[in-house]
Amino acid sequence: MAGCGLIGKGKGGSGTSHATGWEFGDPKNGGFQSDDNYKQETGPGLVFIQGGTFTMGRVEQDVMYDWNNVPKRVTVASFYMDETEVSNLDYREYLFWLRRVYPSNPEKYGSALPDTLVWREELAFNEPYITNYLRHPAYGNYPVVGVSWKQADAYSKWRTDRVNEKILADKGVITIDNTQSGQNVFTTESYLAGLYQGTEGKKPLKDAAGTNRKVRWEDGLLLPNYRLPTEAEWEYAALGLVGNTEDELLTNRKLYPWNGTYLRDDNKKTRGRMMANFTRGRGDLMGMAGALNDNADITAPVTSYDPNDYGLYCMAGNVNEWVADVYRPLSSTDVAEFQPFRGNTFTKYRTDADGKLVRNEFGELVKDTIADYRNFKDGDYTSQVIEGDDWNTQKDKTKTNNMYIQSTKEGQFSSLISDKSRIYKGGSWKDRPYWLSPGARRYRPETESASDLGFRCAMTRVGSPDGF
Repeated sequence: MAGCGLIGKGKGGSGTSHATGWEFGDPKNGGFQSDDNYKQETGPGLVFIQGGTFTMGRVEQDVMYDWNNVPKRVTVASFYMDETEVSNLDYREYLFWLRRVYPSNPEKYGSALPDTLVWREELAFNEPYITNYLRHPAYGNYPVVGVSWKQADAYSKWRTDRVNEKILADKGVITIDNTQSGQNVFTTESYLAGLYQGTEGKKPLKDAAGTNRKVRWEDGLLLPNYRLPTEAEWEYAALGLVGNTEDELLTNRKLYPWNGTYLRDDNKKTRGRMMANFTRGRGDLMGMAGALNDNADITAPVTSYDPNDYGLYCMAGNVNEWVADVYRPLSSTDVAEFQPFRGNTFTKYRTDADGKLVRNEFGELVKDTIADYRNFKDGDYTSQVIEGDDWNTQKDKTKTNNMYIQSTKEGQFSSLISDKSRIYKGGSWKDRPYWLSPGARRYRPETESASDLGFRCAMTRVGSPDGF
């Protein structure tokens, strides 16, 4: 249990309070425990990303003339990010668990299934990928595709629960119950709320009086949530500027996640090797036989090519990646300077008439939205999604934003951009080099998917930002 907040200076976090002089962990004083010596463990699959300030947005020519990512200086807190994109094997583990735990709720499994028909094209022979790409072991280490934003978000929550469940089992606090089903399924939130009725392990935690107790969040034993990274986090991690700084001086602005401005390796030993998986030109997705330029016809294994200076693979090319933010063309003008993010929805747990927390049929705590800042009403038309409003009251305002407005019928109009439009970044095996720059951004409805769109997870860093 080294590194956990449960362990202070001896049993029960012994020592003396600096504030009161009372002894920590003394049953005579109530048994309050100290939380010194805590250090966050790195979750499975993650890499530590030390935060800092950087120029977010495009600094090269905007050849698409979108003007949707004007450069802005921001600061990102330290966090963790998946070393690779989530693979087919990773995602199939999730599907297997859903089918095993919810056999009487096939819709739960069905809602998580990737859309394999994203491979189908009218004038291409892609039928073998429909059958093979997700499930055949030949593609196990390839990035999962055909996953919507909502499915990626659900996978992240499931991963949180499985990781924390294993942490408790490894510590002997609980015993993994392979028969759990229905509402009695381990989730981090339901366990902390005391609603999960699992089997106690051989090494339960004890309070100062020696009585068994459940793990609390303040024990520091459980990890924060796996989640989709924010756009700022993703872009910061992709740039990997940690290798280009010296005493707060940026020595070389990057165009791509690797050093240099070329798409081929310029090192003597590996000169000419492609640095990412992308489309080089019309009809050229992998080069000529005997000299495949990126050694990938569609996607490539998630550990292909050299990692960037943070140790992250395929932050350009291979597949585009969902991020957490909703899309607005002018996000760079209205988000915060620290931890910029567009998409906040503030929630609270739902309770019944007796004040007890409510769980759904899958054992997840139900939450109600109390504030939604994806679409705040601040009087600025460009920050809102207007749908079905009176044209006469809004028509003058459309002049500054008519790229994003479609007239639906006389007296009404609607936007192409909504609160369900999510950003994706990184470029893919289908894309030209323009989209490989970390500053590039595009968007899709959160329920859509594509054959060149996947994701990776992130996790919040708690405590010191230096990682030590």
